[in-house]
Amino acid sequence: MESTQLIEHSLRNLKIEALNDMQLAALEANKNSNSVVLLSDTGSGKTIAFLLPIAELLQKGSKVTQAMIITPSRELALQIDQVFKKMGTGFKISCCYGGHAREIEENNLKQAPALIVGTPGRLADHIRRGNITVADIETLVLDEFDKSLEEGFEEEMSFIVGSLPALKKRILTSATEAVEIPRFVGLKDAVRVNFLSGEKKEMLAIKQVKSEDPDKKETLFRLICALGNRSTIVFCNQREFVDEVNAYLKDKGIVSVFYHGAMEQQERDAALCKFRNGSSNVLVTTDLAARGLDIPNIRYIVHYQLPNTEDSYTHRNGRTARMDASGTVILMVGPKEYVPPYITPDPEMITLPETAEVPQKPVWTTLFIAAGKKDKINKVDIVGFLTNVGELKKEDVGLIEVKDFFSFVAVRKSKASTTLHLIKGEKIKGKKVKIDVAK
Repeated sequence: MESTQLIEHSLRNLKIEALNDMQLAALEANKNSNSVVLLSDTGSGKTIAFLLPIAELLQKGSKVTQAMIITPSRELALQIDQVFKKMGTGFKISCCYGGHAREIEENNLKQAPALIVGTPGRLADHIRRGNITVADIETLVLDEFDKSLEEGFEEEMSFIVGSLPALKKRILTSATEAVEIPRFVGLKDAVRVNFLSGEKKEMLAIKQVKSEDPDKKETLFRLICALGNRSTIVFCNQREFVDEVNAYLKDKGIVSVFYHGAMEQQERDAALCKFRNGSSNVLVTTDLAARGLDIPNIRYIVHYQLPNTEDSYTHRNGRTARMDASGTVILMVGPKEYVPPYITPDPEMITLPETAEVPQKPVWTTLFIAAGKKDKINKVDIVGFLTNVGELKKEDVGLIEVKDFFSFVAVRKSKASTTLHLIKGEKIKGKKVKIDVAK
């Protein structure tokens, strides 16, 4: 497939009308240089900007791994994996990350994928075990490389880069230019594609709310009541606070989910799926959710605990007002706290209503299905099963996410109990599987 055809084919599959200026500049830079540093704001489309040049370089008919992408988080790795598959290039991609059985990945790597994406620790582990054949890898992407360094992955990244003897092309991406590029990366005469705006987006409103109580939980509850049932991410600085805040909100009648690094992968997937599909409109999380998550249409970002750095503040805010959407950032300021000096002008003050009314509950609930891609189950199978056996109408079935060994599906909450009763003991594609409300 020629370059122009590849791009048109990929964009059509991704349902994107045209590349933006940053993506066009990145394509041009990659044609002219083997060392590219791509700097662009969170949510601007960097993933496509490096996946297209990779796809252009991959050789059809080759049975070896030709390219590798290193990312700081499993969620970002999974998002890149999904985008590449949607492009429909015909090349195999494998995704490697911690939090699930290594043996699954080892099986996927037996027939060498053209492209591997993963987190530094898991990729380094596979290389040491000989599961990845590195001899023919010529292209390397360090996505969000500044975050990988910040997370302490420098040693693993250095090992991986040093293990790639045939490396010719290096692409680095970041949403900040404040980080020095380590020598082990081996950049030579790098072309910098800098589309960092340095400004907050016009679509992004910044506000603050004062809390008379240092604890701030009651103020957060009243704030969420005032915001209504719009999609909201609440950021905390430590996972212990995430657990506390989520439990408090649930006790007060708010349908919320939580997400942090100490959770098992299936728990993380369930939380994000519930938030994406509207089973919950509130996600309480750490900065782990500040990058890489594919969650559209987030209306509010609430800094329950003020961010420790300006970078953290920027990346948290990047979850909303993406592309052409609008969003609002709200800082919660306690009695002995102040708005950080890098936020100017002073944000508009929000005055909360005297009485708090719990928002209307979501109309969706999420079902867990103990079968996935490895069981040859797909979205069409799930819709057919729920409409034929569960007697749901198509409009009663919401977002479906099929993972390797399990799936999640949103169904209208008012129909869930009846549907579960109807499908109990029934088979999907000739196989009995556990189906229940997702925990």
